Amino acid sequence: MVLGMDILSTKSFLLFFVSAFGVSLFGNSNFSRQTIDLGMVVSDIEKSVSFYKQVVGFEEVDGFEVKGSFPKAVGLTDGAPLNVRVLVLGEDESATKLKMMQVDSKKPARTINQPHIHTLNGFSYLTIFVEDVDLVMANAKKHGHEAYAKSPQILPKGFPQDLCLLMLKDPDGNFVEIVGPNTKALKKKKSKK
Repeated sequence: MVLGMDILSTKSFLLFFVSAFGVSLFGNSNFSRQTIDLGMVVSDIEKSVSFYKQVVGFEEVDGFEVKGSFPKAVGLTDGAPLNVRVLVLGEDESATKLKMMQVDSKKPARTINQPHIHTLNGFSYLTIFVEDVDLVMANAKKHGHEAYAKSPQILPKGFPQDLCLLMLKDPDGNFVEIVGPNTKALKKKKSKK
């Protein structure tokens, strides 16, 4: 019986311990949403919002301000207030949100030339899945943006061969991967092989 109590006590402790930190033995999670919001500091808010709306296809929803002592108290800024513009990938409440801000600070943000995703540690690119890569390419061209490197390209062997990746760079030089069905030109090229 003592052995049975030890096992029961151990199970209870593990259930309590694991549940307190977000995961129970039954597979529950502490995550209230299964998407993340991404905050992005930009050098020119109007250019960046325009790129993500007109080229990529995001929609803008109501933004918000964070001011007073809060931004400094939690380490967001050196005390500069934030005026956040919010872009979404759909109307669902849980849609991915891209929160953009241009911060007027005592020490302005640096823009770093990033020729490849491995140039800097940390987040290096966004991947956005679309239904029509040709549409994004047309939007990019219309608004003065070009495909980066030799993209779009059909995904490499081992991945679905009916999908391609178009690489763009936003006005601050951040990589934006557009993944979707092969473009008309890639379909033509593939059929000739």
